[in-house]
Amino acid sequence: QVQLVESGGGLVQAGGSLRLSCAASGRTSSRYAMGWFRQAPGKEREFVAVIRRIDDLTYIADYSDSVKGRFTISRDNAKNTVYLQMSDLKPEDTAVYYCAGSGLGPNYHNGINPEDYDYWGQGTQVTVSS
Repeated sequence: QVQLVESGGGLVQAGGSLRLSCAASGRTSSRYAMGWFRQAPGKEREFVAVIRRIDDLTYIADYSDSVKGRFTISRDNAKNTVYLQMSDLKPEDTAVYYCAGSGLGPNYHNGINPEDYDYWGQGTQVTVSS
């Protein structure tokens, strides 16, 4: 099993920045795809970003169109931590942000669907005021 714990959420003004962290413990692996999703009140969980391993030295990232150019996902395998650097935040970015991990099993497709993931954190609230 893998446990994921998010941190770094909070209240920020529009145009500001936040960095979310996701600390993984348990049976972690640098091979796992790691993603960030968010869910606003009354809305479905939405893909934000994913970082996937290509080889021992190479990872690639994908982003939703709504955050591309403003958010950056990264990982530090030595610390078993994934980050989401969020810049130029907008009120519509307000949501609970969830970290997710995939063991790349049969359910994994491309990392942009919640169904691709096996492990989830409890979420951290991000509120952007206008």
